[in-house]
Amino acid sequence: MVQVLRVSANSRPKAVAGALAAVLREDGAAEVQAIGAGAVNQAVKAIAITRGYVAPNGIDLVVIPAFADIEIDGQQRTAIKFIIEPR
Repeated sequence: MVQVLRVSANSRPKAVAGALAAVLREDGAAEVQAIGAGAVNQAVKAIAITRGYVAPNGIDLVVIPAFADIEIDGQQRTAIKFIIEPR
């Protein structure tokens, strides 16, 4: 099962990148979910930073963007999800 990291507009990109790099090294793949423009912005920055973290290990990342329908507090929301895998 792929681990899901949720990113908000207030998330720190470097902290998310560190967590994402750890998940990628351990599991080989990860998924990042974000709802809203600010959260998507932070998620994209974190993914870019993560590439720099894992490149010295010979890992080149591929990012697949998609939509995900999730439920928050009983409401259906549409999130952007980024499926991240090594090439």
